[in-house]
Amino acid sequence: MRSPSIFNDVIGPVMRGPSSSHCAAAVRIGRLAHDLMGGQIAAVTVRFDPQGSLATTHTSQGSDMGLFGGLLGWEPTDARLVDSRAALQASGADLRIEIAPLPYDHPNTYHLELRGPDRSHSLTALSTGGGMIEVVAIDGLSLSLDGGLHETLVIGTGVPPAIARGNLLRDGDRWQLEIPSDHALSDDELASFDLPCDVEIARLRPVLPILSSGDDLAPYTTCAEMLASADPKTPLWRHALRYEAARGAISEERVLQMMGEIVSLLREALRQGLSGTQYTDRILGYQSGRLLERETHGALLPDTLLNRMIAYVAALMEVKSSMGVIVAAPTAGACAGLPGACLAAADVMGLDDGDVAKALLAGGVIGVFIAARSTFAAEVCGCQAECGAGSGMAAAALATMAGGSTHQAVAAASLALQNILGMICDPVANRVEVPCLGRNVLAASNALACANMALADFDAVVPLDEVIATMDAVGKALPRELRCTALGGLSVTPTSQAIEKRLADNNQDTSQEARCSF
Repeated sequence: MRSPSIFNDVIGPVMRGPSSSHCAAAVRIGRLAHDLMGGQIAAVTVRFDPQGSLATTHTSQGSDMGLFGGLLGWEPTDARLVDSRAALQASGADLRIEIAPLPYDHPNTYHLELRGPDRSHSLTALSTGGGMIEVVAIDGLSLSLDGGLHETLVIGTGVPPAIARGNLLRDGDRWQLEIPSDHALSDDELASFDLPCDVEIARLRPVLPILSSGDDLAPYTTCAEMLASADPKTPLWRHALRYEAARGAISEERVLQMMGEIVSLLREALRQGLSGTQYTDRILGYQSGRLLERETHGALLPDTLLNRMIAYVAALMEVKSSMGVIVAAPTAGACAGLPGACLAAADVMGLDDGDVAKALLAGGVIGVFIAARSTFAAEVCGCQAECGAGSGMAAAALATMAGGSTHQAVAAASLALQNILGMICDPVANRVEVPCLGRNVLAASNALACANMALADFDAVVPLDEVIATMDAVGKALPRELRCTALGGLSVTPTSQAIEKRLADNNQDTSQEARCSF
């Protein structure tokens, strides 16, 4: 797989929905399936493994919603996503969801059987965390597509064409030619391949914001490599800027512009959250404005920056839970710790949104190191991979905002990640709200403490790369019940089960039950 991108893997996707690894990833998988079928889908059967995460969470955490929207060709930000099931059924597609064993170990495995008026295909894909995906098989033939390039698939039987370009896959008489490109191949370009006349051609569009080049141009993927080549006087955000420009083969100016656009989206989400949000299928209502109001009246313990962080984190989480547009940073479930901390610090310290963009870049490169050696998927490593990772990123970002050096920012990230080892993922009522809100607040407050410790030159002792490796090992040692399956921890308390039943009763859809089998 290619080196992580800050905008692909860490700060993003821009999306709606409760979970990036469920909803945004499912949209992307559905989009690729939509293109594979030429946009014509008469029937789809979706299979989830009973031992995976999706068997118990595909409905409540947005996998169905995202997948059906993707099958319709929609984007992760489409306001219609909440009604995607009805829209796909209205198109005439027959939908079926089955829980059945799959020959894949990853807990977030999607297997789709697709039928259209003139073609039928199967597609198997993994949601690997933070909205990132990998298509691992089409029609049973193994391959690896991450949605970072235009992919032209030529599908045929018999003798395949003898060409040097592309990846040729064979299974008996069947063959597929995968041709990756940084642009959509024209009919004239395909004609140069001298293909047989009786082949099927599918054009799969990219689903990631930063395209991949033929060569991996990332200058490093570990913190030690960065520090070995870094000028100690250069702030961490500048290293991040250079990394993303090289990785994406884009200018540094474009990187700053893209992060500025992210900050604008976050500002709008914050405004919406503090103004008040409403949504039926949620546990928590509007709470964020209450904290600022009570601080004004002296009803809280005094700590202006921390209280502002709590309010901003809560506001962003409330927007996520009301199906508003948010930025996964690094995931939707952990979308508020890093941005909430940075926006609050900027407002209290009198900094501008350009400073926030630089702070997010600094946090983003810490996320690159995590993505390269571990995961952002709670289904794989628990909530330490989501809110925990976000806390490490936020600590580096806050240290950078305060004028700290690259070494101090890295130390802050190491300290923060050390503090969250073993954090489980156990969503109440199978929704990404409780204890997710509190853990996003914990991510921000832990980051604040660790940033100040690092700025005071506290010794982090264990290098960041070693902490990331430890986090990965600890996460994978957690029981399956404590990794976003809703089968353990707070998820199985009587209160959680009662809330889940109440929400299910409120949202019961008899037409859905008639059309789908589980």
